[in-house]
Amino acid sequence: MPVKAGVIGVGYLGQHHARIYSGMDSADLVGVFDTDTGRCNEIAEQYGCKPFTDMSELISNCDALSIVAPTQAHHNIAMECIEQGKDILVEKPITVTVEEADHIISEAHKRDLILQVGHLERFNPAVLAVHQYLTEPQFFESERLSPFLERAAGIDVTLDLMIHDIDIILSLARSEPKRVSAVGTSVMSDNIDVAKAWIDFDNGVSALISAGRLSQGKSRKLKIFQRDSHLVIDYQEGMIKRHYKTGSNKIMHDVIKPDDREPLLEELISFVECIETRERPVVSGEEARNALKVALQITEQLKGSN
Repeated sequence: MPVKAGVIGVGYLGQHHARIYSGMDSADLVGVFDTDTGRCNEIAEQYGCKPFTDMSELISNCDALSIVAPTQAHHNIAMECIEQGKDILVEKPITVTVEEADHIISEAHKRDLILQVGHLERFNPAVLAVHQYLTEPQFFESERLSPFLERAAGIDVTLDLMIHDIDIILSLARSEPKRVSAVGTSVMSDNIDVAKAWIDFDNGVSALISAGRLSQGKSRKLKIFQRDSHLVIDYQEGMIKRHYKTGSNKIMHDVIKPDDREPLLEELISFVECIETRERPVVSGEEARNALKVALQITEQLKGSN
């Protein structure tokens, strides 16, 4: 039986959750809810489902829900879904505070519910492919630059953009952060618009993470330095450039271009599979909570210094 799915929040990203669920054989898009009734009706008509005016009614009619509402609402919506015994995918960041994240993680565990968090870059084809080339990473350097967008101006760049790379690096470093330091400032908004952070991990690995929303174009790359090789992930192109040394000390270069797949489609396929198998998601609540904790540490340092 297809999983009966619903989407709470059908703005810029939520509409794509609805689009993908509506085309999946393993899911049945029951309906959508949004506080903007006109938008809700528009998306429901576009993807052939019911527009709900009562969020609780949508939740009760579904097996699982994507929560794509503003971050401030994640905790309360997630708890209502959990209390009704529903599996959930919460968009990133998981919540506003670490305490809120801990609460929904604990309550989901108590009820044996799936809690997945939408750190989309984990499903980027290049990120999925890079694991086979990892040996012992020593240093990470990421850059994520974007033009200024009014719709993102209400959130710090650390939680809007940088948190993607924090999550990826935490997953690849395989160690706990020991020290975090950061510099950054507000430029075009009342929030942090540009930031750089340095993280030292317990196992000796370090990372330099840069994020900004003042660029004319987009740049999203992660460099991984390890003994005898250097990997560059280009998130936008979905490819890896590899520079490595052979046994004869010759420097070789190659480009790995995995099959092009839509990350959000892969993420929702994985979510539905976890619902069916009851296996731990690729990005669990705990991993999202850890990324949020580091992002908030960076944000607090930056706001304390400005």
